[in-house]
Amino acid sequence: YDGLLAFYQNALTQNPNVRLLLLTHIGHRTGLMVPVKEITAMARKMNVDVIVDVAHSFGQIDINIADIGADFVGFNLHKWIGAPIGAGAMYIKKERLADISPNPSAEGDELQHIWGRVHTGTVNFATMLTLPAAFAYHNQVGGPNIEARLRYLRDLWVEQVKDLQNLQVLTPQDQRLHAGITSFRLQGKTSVKDNKAIVEQLLERYKIFTTHRDGVANGACVRVTPSLYTSADDINKFATALRQIAKT
Repeated sequence: YDGLLAFYQNALTQNPNVRLLLLTHIGHRTGLMVPVKEITAMARKMNVDVIVDVAHSFGQIDINIADIGADFVGFNLHKWIGAPIGAGAMYIKKERLADISPNPSAEGDELQHIWGRVHTGTVNFATMLTLPAAFAYHNQVGGPNIEARLRYLRDLWVEQVKDLQNLQVLTPQDQRLHAGITSFRLQGKTSVKDNKAIVEQLLERYKIFTTHRDGVANGACVRVTPSLYTSADDINKFATALRQIAKT
């Protein structure tokens, strides 16, 4: 945690001409959760604007956008809110609207609002009409409850396999640096082909869906993403399957 903060502090200090920083709150490869609130405050002191990508954190954890402190935030609404693919949102702090040039086609009242800053083309209205129901369900369950459930499921399988000598859990154990998503790598299995094979074995032999991810230091990996409807029994079966695969 402290190392991440030091990394960003050093990067900003060594690059004084930087004026815009893009942060991904929770990464899609390993589920690493970056301390965006602290980094945003750090950047603000150095007159650096921050755009925060909360595609994988909004709905996975209970977050307050205002608390993050960023003036610009991008949302995905199908990953953890449960709306159909294609739904998203953007936040621009009201005081910063004037700093963003309006879309050339914007006119009249649009010039004073956020929708005048983005040209989306033809909108899938059917998808947008699902949003009230998706948010209603999310709020009914409760953001803190969802986060607690996903963290519980994540920890449940990690605790059962972390003793394996040939398995590396890539996502930090520090609670401040992860939520529900976590990735692993088996010793010597660093190629995309290797990790696709593990994903296929989990699906075909054990009926467990995971996904491979590339672009991680030292090779590809397998990402495990529990959902709200994933049961503890499902997770225990996965841990058992992973232990069996690790022994082969």
